[in-house]
Amino acid sequence: MSITSTFITWVIIYLNYDVRIIPALCLMPIFSSVIFFRKRLLWFSSILQMVTFVTLYLSDAHFRDFLSSFDVVATPSFILAGTVIAHIILISGRELMVDLQQTMQAKQELIVRNAIMSKLSKTDGLTNLYNQISFRDYYDTAFNYASQGSCLHLALLDIDNFKQINDTYGHRVGDMVLGIISQVIQQYISSSDIAARYGGEEFALLILDKNFDEAYELVESIRSHLSGLRWKELNNQTVTVSIGLHSCEPGLTKEDLFERVDSYLYQAKRSGKNKIVTALHIA
Repeated sequence: MSITSTFITWVIIYLNYDVRIIPALCLMPIFSSVIFFRKRLLWFSSILQMVTFVTLYLSDAHFRDFLSSFDVVATPSFILAGTVIAHIILISGRELMVDLQQTMQAKQELIVRNAIMSKLSKTDGLTNLYNQISFRDYYDTAFNYASQGSCLHLALLDIDNFKQINDTYGHRVGDMVLGIISQVIQQYISSSDIAARYGGEEFALLILDKNFDEAYELVESIRSHLSGLRWKELNNQTVTVSIGLHSCEPGLTKEDLFERVDSYLYQAKRSGKNKIVTALHIA
């Protein structure tokens, strides 16, 4: 590009050298090279202008005779001054680009950190499920939709004898149990459902876009799956859950719905554990 632009520039200058201002065109290839932010290209273009000028001056008598002593000195000086100015512009431009890149990188890092912080503030670190605060926000939103006719079922799951597990095998094993149970829950819920760790060993599910039978089948699948697992960390014993389940229905406030499901969960725990209690399956 530098060679081509230099050739075109000096052809124009040679054909119009009787116009005094025309040698200024030799700055065009120099300033054009600035857009690539490469010092070598800039100085290559500058030297190319100088060499072309000297070649024309030495090889063409008409061109040489037309130039005054001032032109002979001024034209190379003009090229050199233009190169220096272009070099300053190049350095400033590169510094500006570095600043912009650093600013963009800092902005991207800030966005990532904010996303991580937002996720951490909404999820439970041990189970990667939503925490209680997030669950309450989703519960309020889901209940409002249910009030307009959408399907909503609330389930509360509690690990049976969890305190005994912690006391006998230690909190590390207890944490492992919480983590695996959360994975089983995530395995069965759909993308439209919300699962949260509501308390120490208690989980809450918002089941959406399903009828009651489908919601019951979902929590029963979770209960059945867990009751069939043998835990080598617990000497091949099982870990079961008790579940309360109820659907949002006209006349119930969100507080009433939660209290009813909580009472069903209590009945499931009191009547033998490892079961689901609903309005249709009261122990």
